[in-house]
Amino acid sequence: MSWLPDSISLFTAYGLIATSLLTSLITAGLGIGGGLLLLGVMAVLVPSAALIPLHGVVQLGSNIGRTALLWRFIQWQTVLPFTVGAVLGSALAGSVVRELPESWLYASLSGFILYAVWGKWPTLSASTQRAGLWLGGLTLSFLSMFIGATGPLVTALLKTQQMPRQPHMATFSASMSLQHGVKIAAFGFLGFQFLPWLGLLAAMIASGFIGTWLGQRWLSGRADASFHRGLNWLLSALALQLLWRAISTEF
Repeated sequence: MSWLPDSISLFTAYGLIATSLLTSLITAGLGIGGGLLLLGVMAVLVPSAALIPLHGVVQLGSNIGRTALLWRFIQWQTVLPFTVGAVLGSALAGSVVRELPESWLYASLSGFILYAVWGKWPTLSASTQRAGLWLGGLTLSFLSMFIGATGPLVTALLKTQQMPRQPHMATFSASMSLQHGVKIAAFGFLGFQFLPWLGLLAAMIASGFIGTWLGQRWLSGRADASFHRGLNWLLSALALQLLWRAISTEF
């Protein structure tokens, strides 16, 4: 197919498009980590060298939509220093990420997903604000170049600002949009070719928008404990598959 790179079959492309819809539906309707689930599925279906940049583009499309809807509530005094740190963090990571062995990428993604599901995110104190949001942007953007889905950590950072719900969501979406944008620019500078993937990325972003609309319309507030448990085990299975791939690649 002319709209697909040679490494992706039509069947795989349809699976990725459907996954983008499903994970956006989950995030919009149930308020849980669809981005993390998308990362896990893409890690199985997409070549390792393309995983983080492509995931970043799809997540950028998702976050830009929310940012546009809530732009009046954005707290720019929080976003701007975070962005300065994001630029520095992505630049620092760029000198390392090209040399990262494929097995290390799979192993780090596996560990990150397992911790995100079963671990406890740190509670960041108000001292984080005094130390400077730029430091948080630097650290989390550095990590994002390797593990992609740093949304839960950005949420923990922004909680220290104690914003009302709408300003929090607007500022989070703007911060994530800028982080993914900087990350995409960094991968482009490092030589990643986005052009062969544009057709697939456009389809995934469009299906993600449909999933967001469906989730807000039909599923909002309907999450239950059994669903959360099922999602946790699905994510864990994906993480273990990535760990096995890391071991197989290494040996």
